[in-house]
Amino acid sequence: MDLERLTSRYPVLYHMAEDESWESIRTHGLLSTSALLDRFEVEGEERLAIESARRPGIVRVEHPEHGVALVRDNKPMQEKSLEKCLLEMTPREWYEHLNRRVFFWATEERLLKHLNAKGNRDRLQLVLEVDTAELLRRHSERVTLSPINSGATFALGPAPRGPDTFRRIADHPDGKPAVELAVDHAVPDITDFVVSVSRWHGVEKLEEMWRRPG
Repeated sequence: MDLERLTSRYPVLYHMAEDESWESIRTHGLLSTSALLDRFEVEGEERLAIESARRPGIVRVEHPEHGVALVRDNKPMQEKSLEKCLLEMTPREWYEHLNRRVFFWATEERLLKHLNAKGNRDRLQLVLEVDTAELLRRHSERVTLSPINSGATFALGPAPRGPDTFRRIADHPDGKPAVELAVDHAVPDITDFVVSVSRWHGVEKLEEMWRRPG
């Protein structure tokens, strides 16, 4: 897939974050789990439990300078199902593979489905709408695309996944939809690309907190 076709097909990207995280995002940008742990200097067994394993709940990390951050759970990843659908990787390698990326949903349909998921629908969520063309103009070389929801194995017969699930834009087949767009490590300048920030409860949009002028 080329950049023009990707931008035309998916002009807006969607990122879901913890409620009340907008100020932190404005300060630090969007950080992958690994980048966040680097920034907050989390090491040893604590880091291993967050970065290399299933997180059944939200994890709170603290830093004397940066304050408090919340790492979202990855409950939709079921260990037994993951082991069955993984190709050429161990579960630990897969968790680390995902945790090195910042994720965006490619369509509003996927965003709404995620907002309505059992673990999300009862908690306030922050949604960032991002201009795809502007993001790609600066970060396309660090972008990969996935044709599946890479962080869930709840579905009956979950899709196979492994080293080839995420492909660079030029290597993503034209005929396959992009479910997720991911950026390696972090997007420190995310505020340059954000169109709007809103607060949601399930699939109900409660308020728009910020919109780019013009």
